Amino acid sequence: MSTSGPVSATQSYHHGNLRQALIDAAVEMLEQGENFSLRAVARWAGVSQTAPYRHFPDRSKLESAVAAHGFRALGEELFAGREAPSRPEDLPDFAVGYVRFAVERPRMFRLMFGSECDDENDERVQAAGALQAALTDRLRGIYPGADVGDLAVGLWGTAHGLAFLHLDGKFPAEPADQRDGRVRAAVAAVLGLAG
Repeated sequence: MSTSGPVSATQSYHHGNLRQALIDAAVEMLEQGENFSLRAVARWAGVSQTAPYRHFPDRSKLESAVAAHGFRALGEELFAGREAPSRPEDLPDFAVGYVRFAVERPRMFRLMFGSECDDENDERVQAAGALQAALTDRLRGIYPGADVGDLAVGLWGTAHGLAFLHLDGKFPAEPADQRDGRVRAAVAAVLGLAG
């Protein structure tokens, strides 16, 4: 993947996985503030303008694949390389990581949640479901034997609301440690851990 913009017409772009190269190009464009279309992504990746149609019949399918990429990245941020939470006091860190991801990658975050989730075969829907399943599994470790489905939805909803409150400027701009402290305190209060 290019890190400095589109591949020029004189450069040869070879890869073993065209689909992934197109997704990577779209992610890079998105995060650099560029709007992407199938043609723009093809130019960015250095392939013919018809090449993306082999994998994505329209922009919405490419957008879904990019959003799925975002959900996987968010899951890695939240769960990969971390010890599973073992007590309720560990749960506010989930929300801190969630809000941090949203603030650091706002265009990706908005794309991830910018469409309805009504097609269970959609990549975005499947990736969101995997993230929710990972959270639910972590909660089962803290509350063995309990029905943690509602708690997973509540914790995700709280983190999601806090993320958008920060993205939409409803809280003042502040250093990351202060933002993290506010998120941690809010989630602890919702879970009844404050005090």
